[in-house]
Amino acid sequence: MEPNETAERRLRLEEIGVVLTLSFLPSAVYAIRSLLREPIAGVIVSSANRSEDFLDQLLPFLFGLAPVWLVVHLARRSGEGMRAFGFSKDRLGRDAVMGVALFVVVGVAGIGVYLGAVALGVNRFVVPAPPGGYWWTWIAVLMQGVGAALTEETIVLAYLVTRLEGLGWSAVAAIGASALFRGSYHLYQGWGGFVGNLAMGVLFGVLFVRWRRAWPFVVAHALLDIGAAAAFLLFREHLPGF
Repeated sequence: MEPNETAERRLRLEEIGVVLTLSFLPSAVYAIRSLLREPIAGVIVSSANRSEDFLDQLLPFLFGLAPVWLVVHLARRSGEGMRAFGFSKDRLGRDAVMGVALFVVVGVAGIGVYLGAVALGVNRFVVPAPPGGYWWTWIAVLMQGVGAALTEETIVLAYLVTRLEGLGWSAVAAIGASALFRGSYHLYQGWGGFVGNLAMGVLFGVLFVRWRRAWPFVVAHALLDIGAAAAFLLFREHLPGF
């Protein structure tokens, strides 16, 4: 390998490290720590911001998009543009339809995995919604769903898979690394959260490599999070563990 190629590879690895460290790597580390140190069965955790102050809902949403902005900046500065990561303005209608289809498939499977894992005592009870009864509750539901979808699918799927392939990784290896990373920062939920997100990561990764479109996954993820929060707020008394 030529010196220039070695230096470029090192810079790419450093870039990946910076982006992941400023986004989901701390969450992965804390999730693993939580799984190892704290009980699973009968424990309630939250995947949503539970603050009762609207500013505490708004500010994390805004600042939480900073890693996405970083990826956009890096893509523009390198001359690649976000099209290189599957974000383009053409065929948005088709992307939305594919996203809805993915939402249905993953949503049905996800409900089964979650309920089964809770019943087996290998997953914690997950609260996926902000506090109910406030004028801003549904605004927060939308913000949290859209924010999580944009950050995860931009960084963990589109950016990470594309960058790893650019470093010479096979598609299988890049998809596997992305899926494992996605599962790791959901370990705070328990093994059900890990397995469910690992499977979703594999599915999303395979389809992303095939389609080279990122928007369907953003749409699907947003609908999954918004749907989970809405179901919790509307049918909480019928859910196991609550």
